[in-house]
Amino acid sequence: MASGPNMMAPVCLVENNIGQLSVNQEALEILDKISQPVVVVAIVGLYRTGKSYLMNRLSGQNHGFPLGSMVQSETKGIWMWCVPHPSKPNHTLVLLDTKGLGDVEKGNPKIDSWIFALAVLLCSSFVYNSMSTIDHQALEQLHYVTKLTELIRAKSSPIPEGIHDSTEFVSFFPDFIWTVRDFTLELKLNGLRITEDEYLENALKLIPGKKPKAQTSNLPRECIRHFFPKRKCFVFDQPTSDKKLLANIEKVTETQLDQKFQEQTKNFCSYIFTQARPKTLREGISITGKRLGTLVVTYVDAINSGAVPCLENAVTTLAQLENSAAMEKAAAHYSEQMAQRVRLPTDTLQELLDLHAACERQAIEIFMENSFKDENQEFQKKLVELLNDKKECFLLQNEEASAKYCQDKLDELSMVLTESITAGTSSVPGGHKFYLETKERVAQDYWQVPRKGVKANEVFQRFLELQAAIEKSILQSDKALTDGQKAIAVKRAKKQAAEKKQNLLIQQLQEQRQRMEAQERSVKENIAQLKEKLRREKENLIREQNMMLDHKLKLQDELLKDGFNKKSEDMNAEINYWKNIIDRTTNDVIPLLAEILEKIGSEIISILSTKLIDTIVKSMSSVFR
Repeated sequence: MASGPNMMAPVCLVENNIGQLSVNQEALEILDKISQPVVVVAIVGLYRTGKSYLMNRLSGQNHGFPLGSMVQSETKGIWMWCVPHPSKPNHTLVLLDTKGLGDVEKGNPKIDSWIFALAVLLCSSFVYNSMSTIDHQALEQLHYVTKLTELIRAKSSPIPEGIHDSTEFVSFFPDFIWTVRDFTLELKLNGLRITEDEYLENALKLIPGKKPKAQTSNLPRECIRHFFPKRKCFVFDQPTSDKKLLANIEKVTETQLDQKFQEQTKNFCSYIFTQARPKTLREGISITGKRLGTLVVTYVDAINSGAVPCLENAVTTLAQLENSAAMEKAAAHYSEQMAQRVRLPTDTLQELLDLHAACERQAIEIFMENSFKDENQEFQKKLVELLNDKKECFLLQNEEASAKYCQDKLDELSMVLTESITAGTSSVPGGHKFYLETKERVAQDYWQVPRKGVKANEVFQRFLELQAAIEKSILQSDKALTDGQKAIAVKRAKKQAAEKKQNLLIQQLQEQRQRMEAQERSVKENIAQLKEKLRREKENLIREQNMMLDHKLKLQDELLKDGFNKKSEDMNAEINYWKNIIDRTTNDVIPLLAEILEKIGSEIISILSTKLIDTIVKSMSSVFR
């Protein structure tokens, strides 16, 4: 796993350039190098409310994100700071600080809304920062949340009539944390002490009545309750009563700050470090820094084109890039492992095929771990073909290494035989017997050489075929032999040649059987790992769907208890929709899984068989040449 980033200061991630959002290339390059899962914390709120101070504390610094104590707010947009996560090993903490929201000087309500929506889409923990208290005014200032249904889509395809697309927001929206600064009230309700979380939940209770003012006031409350099932609240006292210190708070030491404020800040940071979850998309798709960069570009491109950022489209775009990278990573691992572990020539074909199977298994595991949403298993099928091609290259290299090694050994061992023929030693009476004895010693020495490899028989067969004409000439010129003895010798030589060819054919057939068994193992391995991956994905999907249903049921129950009977009844359509979705997902799992596995099995067999048949034909034709 790559080490965490080492950013000395934040950089602008998304910038507003005269009403047009753009992604900073420097920030993308930083994200591209982060292969670790990321915990993304975004903070949003009106400018000059102390957002940047909290983010600097999360980074472990007093300064970094520009603070709002200057006359004019900083560049509007989203600023990013990536630091190693202080409590989650092999994770990166990505801090996103929004700038300029509600700035009357640089104000652009539409851009503000887009920045708010982007912060929601990109983070796993969404911090909303406000001043003084959570009241009607504070909720009015959070009007951006009411625009989310217009600014974000979960699906690109149509949904059933009567069901809002926002019903799925809860499946990918972040946890919601409200931080209240310069809080002066007592945490009490009806004379009883309450927690910060209870304070927030009480503030989010709907106001009874059908008047337009009540409906308007309830809209942000309803959106927060519907879209963010996990909510948390922190209140902060004023850091110090000294205005001069407040104006330069990034230079103030902790001892100069109010003791209670220090404790509140530590509690907030501790919660983020221990409870803020890694960023995921629907069905548990893990987000790394590199993937986060892709999401930023995809969302901003959609906004600039006049479209609404759509999670489903973003996932599709991300899947194409990530699955291609997963395939390349798996193939590279296979090549690396094979190159490290193989010693050519291998003693047998099976030795190389067993090594291939082990490396292939690891490669498929890597692909399965790093891929997602592989529609029709297109990238898995490409990986199958790619690994098969690489396997064939290793097989060819093995054959070439074996052939060269065997030929070199045979040339060395047969040198005595060659020299005796050149010197005419075999041309005298009794020369044929001397020739056969010398050739037999060459054969014995050759077969004692270890690890000759898969071409040992074929190379020796070619050697015998080359010697056949020489042997025939020596036999015919040997005056020590009668014609009858010569005829017997010829017959014996033909029989031995036929036996050798038969042995070579048997070896070839055995190797083809081993290749077919290797193909069968490859198909089974691919199907087994895909089956396990699909099983996990279905479990995640059903768990996610049940979570959404539970959230809807909880909301309905709360509305009923608070006396909002009509709103409670209105949720029946959504609840029935999710019940039907869960039933279909649960009941269709087994037949759908069987169909997918049968299809991919047939397609993989087709991919491998075509090349295997070509290999068999070439191999067998070489025997009969």
